[in-house]
Amino acid sequence: MAIEIKAPTFPESVADGTVATWHKKPGEAVKRDDLIVDIETDKVVLEVLATADGVLGAIVKNEGDTVLSDEVLGSIEAGGAAAAPAAAPAASAAPAPAAAPAAASAEEDANGPAARRLAEENGINLANVKGTGKDGRVTKEDVVAAIEAKKSAPAAAKPAAPAAAAPVVTAPGDRTEKRVPMTRLRAKVAERLVEAQSNMAMLTTFNEVDLTEVMALRSKYKDLFEKSHNGVRLGFMSFFVKAATEALKRFPAVNASIDGADIVYHGYADIGVAVSSDRGLVVPVLRNAESMSLAEIEGGIATFGKKARDGKLSMDDMTGGTFTITNGGTFGSMLSTPIVNPPQAAILGMHNIIQRPVALNGQVVIRPMMYLALSYDHRLIDGKEAVTFLVTIKNLLEDPARLLLDI
Repeated sequence: MAIEIKAPTFPESVADGTVATWHKKPGEAVKRDDLIVDIETDKVVLEVLATADGVLGAIVKNEGDTVLSDEVLGSIEAGGAAAAPAAAPAASAAPAPAAAPAAASAEEDANGPAARRLAEENGINLANVKGTGKDGRVTKEDVVAAIEAKKSAPAAAKPAAPAAAAPVVTAPGDRTEKRVPMTRLRAKVAERLVEAQSNMAMLTTFNEVDLTEVMALRSKYKDLFEKSHNGVRLGFMSFFVKAATEALKRFPAVNASIDGADIVYHGYADIGVAVSSDRGLVVPVLRNAESMSLAEIEGGIATFGKKARDGKLSMDDMTGGTFTITNGGTFGSMLSTPIVNPPQAAILGMHNIIQRPVALNGQVVIRPMMYLALSYDHRLIDGKEAVTFLVTIKNLLEDPARLLLDI
């Protein structure tokens, strides 16, 4: 009996998806809940699991094909309990045109999209990489090791490289180029950034914050904090999220959004935290962050970070958000003008912490300073509100006791 493999039901905000990776090939035995195929959307990669034991039949949608919600991707021939006996009849029954492409890409199908993409970008042949993942799959770490090995290879081995990199376009002077399709996530991010700059009256205001008190508080209590909260580490982001939620209470326009001719004021603070992943920038959302403790904020961010690295962020994790915080300081950024994520009205940019001389009470002292940037939609937020909002965050961080006293 043939059982259809269907694409997931996409939420209203997602129109379609792209088949990223088939993890099984026609005729191969599958078990219930085995990962069959990955579907990449504008926001996340969705995993499609087998719903029954059997063998994979014909593939209807190949890698790179666009699929709609609940569209048929392929089928499973149910009933075969053992892999070897079930694979033989499935191979003979499967149409030849469907089997041929799968056989040609069998090596790629066994590996994840992150590993394949990294290998393509660095001219690594996955067939020559030993996989350490489940069932011999090549992981991203395996590809990184192969890249490092390639860099440290003896000079005598270098002449063989051009043959392996034959698909890459070469030009005089040993200059190379390659063309790869933009991922759906990257394309969507590009679309939204252009949309934001085209449709908003976007401005950015700057300030600086002295993090002496936050750093002292963190240094004094970080060990006790970690012990008291089951291994959750105390970072800087929780202080910024807490300060932002308090400032949003005082300046509701910064937490609002424009819907047509209406302004929607949100009575809650769903804070998007920008996280870098292999697929690009993603922004999971801490819901009701205004009622979360520092430990809950840090735990939520740590969970999102792990999910992003493992490609496990869900649609619900990525949906919504009334305000966003991005931290370019983790990559060494001194100053930037972050772009608002519509339909939100503002975004806070954090940057690196630098020991700088500042004037304090008539004396020059060295303090850990960070530049802050607030980009905002001037259609909704006046300059005075934006500047005062940023000053409020600065004051709360320079005297973190205010966060506890609500003053």
